[in-house]
Parts: sequence; C-alpha cells; structure tokens
Amino acid sequence: MPEPRISRRAALKGAIGAVAAPLVVPASSLGLAGSVAPSERVTMSILGAGNRGTDVMQHFLRQKGVQWLAVCDARRERQAIGKNIADKFYGNTDCATYGDFHEMFARPDIDAVLIATGSHWHALASIYAAKAGKDVYSEKPCTLTVAEGRAMVETMKRYGTVYQAGHQRRSVDSFRFMAEVVRKGMIGRLQRVIMQVWENPSFGPEVPQPVPPGFDYDRWLGWTPWHPYTNSRVRGWSYFWDTGGGMMLDMGVHWTDTAQFVRQTDHTVPVEYEGQAEFNREAASETPIRGQWTATYADGVQLIMAQRGGFDDRYIRFEGTEGWIQLVDGTNAVTAQPASIMKLRSISGKGWGDPGDHVRNFLDAVKSRNPRTTCHPESAHRTTLICHLGNIAIRLGRKLRFDPISERITNDAEGDAMLSRPLRAPWHL
Repeated sequence: MPEPRISRRAALKGAIGAVAAPLVVPASSLGLAGSVAPSERVTMSILGAGNRGTDVMQHFLRQKGVQWLAVCDARRERQAIGKNIADKFYGNTDCATYGDFHEMFARPDIDAVLIATGSHWHALASIYAAKAGKDVYSEKPCTLTVAEGRAMVETMKRYGTVYQAGHQRRSVDSFRFMAEVVRKGMIGRLQRVIMQVWENPSFGPEVPQPVPPGFDYDRWLGWTPWHPYTNSRVRGWSYFWDTGGGMMLDMGVHWTDTAQFVRQTDHTVPVEYEGQAEFNREAASETPIRGQWTATYADGVQLIMAQRGGFDDRYIRFEGTEGWIQLVDGTNAVTAQPASIMKLRSISGKGWGDPGDHVRNFLDAVKSRNPRTTCHPESAHRTTLICHLGNIAIRLGRKLRFDPISERITNDAEGDAMLSRPLRAPWHL
C-alpha cells in the first residue's frame, strides 16, 4: 500500500473552507477568466537547468495550470538561467534558486520536480524526490544501473508517486502510427527492429584543473567515484562509464522505448544479448566510437542497435515477414512497404522533439493521482535496462543470458556484478 500523502491542493481547499471569504476575491484566485485557481495548480521545480532541462521547463510553462517556484543546479550560472526563464514568463522575480536539492525538496508548497541532470543523477534524485512527497518527471536515461532502476520503481510504488519518463516519442503521432501499423500486422509477423544511433566522440587525456567558481563539483559527482576535475569529464559526462553510457544509452533508450511501446512489452525485456564495438584505448573517454549489439526476446524477435554515422543518421525500422516501416528521427519522415500503408497516415506538425503532449499527460496524472502515465516507472526501467545490458555485452564481448523476472544475468558472474555499483558516501538508495 502506498504511504498516504496529502496534496497541497487538498490542504488549500481545506484551509479555504475554514475561513470566511474576503469581500473582494481576484478572478485568478477563483479560476475565472481562463485562469486556474491556486488550489488546482501544479507547482513545479527543476533539478538540472542545462539546455535540455530549460527547454522542457518552457514546455511546462506553456501548459495551463502550472506555477514554477524553484530552480536547483550545482552551477550558480545555471540557477540564474532557470530563474530568469521563470521570472521573465511571470513578469516578477519570485523564482527561488538552490544549490542543494534537499533544501528545494523540503518546501511543502512544491508538488512536482522536473529532473534533468546528467544521467548518473536521474534515478537517485527521483528516489529522494519521491521520499520528499514530490511527483517526478525525469529526463532519460532514467537510470545508470539495473539495480537502481528496480529501486526507483519500488520507491515510486511505495510512496504513490506519479512518475513520467521523458520518452516523449510515445506521445508523438508518427511513432503512434508506427505502433498501429505493427500491432495490426500490416507488415506481417514482426521479426526484427533495427535501430541506429550516432557515433561517440573520443576525448584525449587532460591534466586535472581547478574547479570553476560557482560549481559544486562534489555534488555534481554525487554517488559516483571521485575523479579530479577536467572539462571533458564534466562536459562529456555521457562518454565516461561512471556517469554515462554513450549514445547507445543516451539516444538508445529512445529506440528501445519505441520498440517496447510498439510491441506492448513494458512488462519484460529480451533474454539474450551479444555485441561488439570499436574503442579508442588511448582516449580518456571510455565509451565505444562505433559498435553494435543484438538483443533477442523469448519469442525470437530481435533488437539490433547499431552505432555509426552522424546525428542526422538516426532511425528505427520494424521488419516483418510481409514488409517494413521506418522512421528517420531527424526529419520525422515515415516510409513503409507495402507502400499502401502510407495512405493511412495523417500528418501532424509535431515532431520527435516536442514533449508537449507528454508533459500534459504527466500534469493530468498529478491532478488525478493516476500512476499509469504514458511512460510509467516500470516501462522506463525496462526500456533503460535493455541498453544497460547491451553496453555490458559489448564491454565483455560475450553473449549474456538474462532472466527478466529475477533481473539477473544467469550465465556470467562478471556481467551480473555489473548490474549494480557501490555508492560513494554519503549517498544511498
């Protein structure tokens, strides 16, 4: 049973009923003139005000019934950027800034948090937010290890947290069209899903440098192992195993999520993983430059993740016994065989990068207390788990067998040990 929680809106409603009404009540206080009454607003905050975070933040601000109260980041300059966005939108200077998310989460007037830090903070910050009574919209990838993913799922259940993963493609019409085509058997029996992400860069060694003023580097590292500060480790965090998983994780989760969504397999994952990759062993960065892994479901359907080419070369393709359908992410262009499939497609101006409908789904769930968002915790965990296992397979260079129920690698002790990592004090799951 989830632990009981009293929402800010419920508390406000009770307080309003307990006092006499003022002689003059502003229309905005009653929800008149197109506004939303304070008791019905979702009060928001953000943890991680970088490029992606502030972009999604502005999509939240465009939604009816949102009030932005706070910004938290380990960098003071990014705190100021997030605050400026909120203050400019409202025409005031009310948005608060924090360097410590514990202080922000302690505010009882904040309902929900947008988590848009680096990947290594997504799961743990979501757990801390849930324990503080906040609902969570987390950017992807939602976890850095399989173990923290399961801990995140169970924490959301325990606290009755409304959680949405930022896999916004589930809410975009072109991806929904692909799902309809595959689910209705228009390409025959599905055999494989081919996915492509772009190549990782490679960073040369750097001499440790002083931490820039206004940057809480130790907090940024968080639970991960301590390393001396270098620009590449911070700016290129996705390309070091301690803080990221390269594009096979960072972009790859969008494709594995699409495959899981189309196949309606949020409850399970593939059972075998194998792959190979090309590494630059002279580089300071650790993720492969190019590579490929294959994951096979119990029913024989394969996911094939290729890492090659550039940013604009990313695509996903579903191949069946009687045809195929493909979407090129950069253009939102869908092609298919047989060609008659395309006559069924309606065209929308929304592309892969528009999270507006995804954000609205989360806000509606916060109000209704419906935990089954478009990309709920279990789906987010399993989608990300597939990419973790693909990365482990290419690092080890061996075929791995995985039990989706116990969530253990059953044929490789070294690989199984890589499903979790120790947390640096004082952090804990």
